[in-house]
Amino acid sequence: MADVRGVVRFNAPLKEYTSFYIGGPADVLVEPADVEDLVRLAKQTHERKLPIFVLGGTNLLVRDKGIRGVVVSLAKLRAIKEEPGSVLYAEGGVGMPTLIGHAIRRSLAGLEWAAGIPGTVAGCVVMNAGTRLGEMKDSVKAVRLVSPKGALIDCPAESMEFRYRRAILPPGVVIGVWLQLRPGVRADIEKVVKDYLHYRRDTQPLTLPSAGCVFKNPLNDSAGRVVEAAGLKGTSVGDAQVSTKHANFIVNPGHASAADVLSLIKKIRARIVRKTGIRLELEVKVVGEA
Repeated sequence: MADVRGVVRFNAPLKEYTSFYIGGPADVLVEPADVEDLVRLAKQTHERKLPIFVLGGTNLLVRDKGIRGVVVSLAKLRAIKEEPGSVLYAEGGVGMPTLIGHAIRRSLAGLEWAAGIPGTVAGCVVMNAGTRLGEMKDSVKAVRLVSPKGALIDCPAESMEFRYRRAILPPGVVIGVWLQLRPGVRADIEKVVKDYLHYRRDTQPLTLPSAGCVFKNPLNDSAGRVVEAAGLKGTSVGDAQVSTKHANFIVNPGHASAADVLSLIKKIRARIVRKTGIRLELEVKVVGEA
């Protein structure tokens, strides 16, 4: 880590970096100062055969013993650049609320679907994040990655495959994305964003730590409806609780551990299988050592 110009922390608690506020320590946590710093880090870790995990923060549950190897946060990669043809290039660490605000100020439409999503641009690409209004693949023109060997790779959208809450990408770290937006009327864009934010605040537990939706929606159904119909709203294991506001959210109102959350997930899945035969798939990503 001697050549890294960014922040380096050893045995760093990862709960400070996740929306769930849950997670054990990383052996090494690095916030590269810029893309060149990340390229250097990728080359060094590859030469020494050290694993790298890129921390997205949302839609993530880090187990209680943390993550071995090098964990990377893109928090310092926050540049946004405007390009011709209503295109924005956003570095991977840009928060979606920041990006939406930038687009609104320039009267660019196409990101309204992401209103209320707290994650980063890179995380939204990797997860193909979405809402009932749309998803990331609707806006992506191309993605820039740093390969495991430290090479810069630009991938046009047509060369990638986007699935439900997943993007099939080449190995590497997403460091930026070109987004194809379109000219719009600022007042109209603001109204759609504000209306959807109100909807999310009315229907989702946004004031409590969570990882967003826990389960993928079953075919032609809603995971929240299925869990609620099974009478599981408010069910708890330790400090982990099924939200009383939206049954597809597990919240951390106190000091929940990853073990609490995983036990609650197991309990929910077992009840749903017994009652309906439906096997709920996880949308939240579980990483680290138990």
